[in-house]
Amino acid sequence: QVQLVESGGGLVQAGGSLRLSCAASGRSFSGYAAGWFRQAPGKEREFVAAMTWNSARTSYGDSVKGRFIISRDNAKNTVFLQMNSLKPEDTAVYYCAANSILTRLHTLYDYWGQGTQVTVSS
Repeated sequence: QVQLVESGGGLVQAGGSLRLSCAASGRSFSGYAAGWFRQAPGKEREFVAAMTWNSARTSYGDSVKGRFIISRDNAKNTVFLQMNSLKPEDTAVYYCAANSILTRLHTLYDYWGQGTQVTVSS
């Protein structure tokens, strides 16, 4: 089992930045691909970014490409999401997830955090 806990969410003005963290515990996190997803009220869960266990490959959702950066520190069992040039439409609950392979499909992820709220004001 892998337990995931997100932090770093909050309220920010449009154009600002936030850095989300996802701390893992339990089984070694270094063997898992990590993903970030978000869900706004009344909307489907949306893929944001993902990274392989060794940081060799990344994938980004079209709506965040060029603005968000995923990274990880396996020694600290932590995954990060640097969010820049934030827009009001980025407002959502952000979740981190772990899986054996890099995928954009949230249904394939085995482990999930509880989520952290990000609100971007205009």
